[in-house]
Amino acid sequence: MKSSLSVTFLGTGTSQGIPVIGSEHPVCLSDNPKDKRLRVSVLLQWEDFNYVIDCGPDFRTQMLRENIKHLNGVLLTHDHSDHTAGLDDIRPFCFRQNGVVNFYAEPNVYDALHKRFEYIFKTQNKYPGAPTIQENEIINLTTFELGGKTIVPIRALHNKLPVIGFRVAGFTYLTDVKTIPVSEMEKLQGTAVLVLNALREEPHESHLTLAEALALIEMVKPKTAYLTHISHLLGFHDEVEASLPDGVHLAYDGLKIEVN
Repeated sequence: MKSSLSVTFLGTGTSQGIPVIGSEHPVCLSDNPKDKRLRVSVLLQWEDFNYVIDCGPDFRTQMLRENIKHLNGVLLTHDHSDHTAGLDDIRPFCFRQNGVVNFYAEPNVYDALHKRFEYIFKTQNKYPGAPTIQENEIINLTTFELGGKTIVPIRALHNKLPVIGFRVAGFTYLTDVKTIPVSEMEKLQGTAVLVLNALREEPHESHLTLAEALALIEMVKPKTAYLTHISHLLGFHDEVEASLPDGVHLAYDGLKIEVN
């Protein structure tokens, strides 16, 4: 068993994924596998633990691709569909794991999920095949422990919507970020590996652009940074990767990294 953190990029695309349905954009027509992007998510593994950050509509495909047979829990950054729509696909894990999967999210996220997935959260006359989740609430960004590792929630804003990122030891994952309060920036200091969204080059009201992401990376100064939540409008993977500063990389689906 290894105590170092292994990170797999399950998906690196924006809400529509790449290719976009019906699009004739050159990136959507690319034959390069690195230009095929499922909805954004990462798998965190250490010792015998498997945790996923976000479970979007491609969750089933991602779990099958990585041959994941057990899941200790799911951490949610926010309630948007591209980060939560795979909730029903935790059922096989429930069936294999005593009927429940642990989730970690802020109360407002659970409020949204209760409305969207009412059948999952029913307390009476619940359909016997529906999945069951254990709601672990993240209150006031309080740190918590998972499998012997400390999880540090980090506040960010997705336009005006509060979202959270997560830091695990020297690894920090932030997606759907537009701004980070000054009071939260201290949590990023000393990060060895930073993952950050970079939607496209053109301005966007709720996502960092490439230039904005690079500026934030320069402030934090991690040893290595990876860009995710990428739109086809950012360009071809190989061309964008070649243009990035030293130590900054464009993530792609299936990429695996080790964080010591």
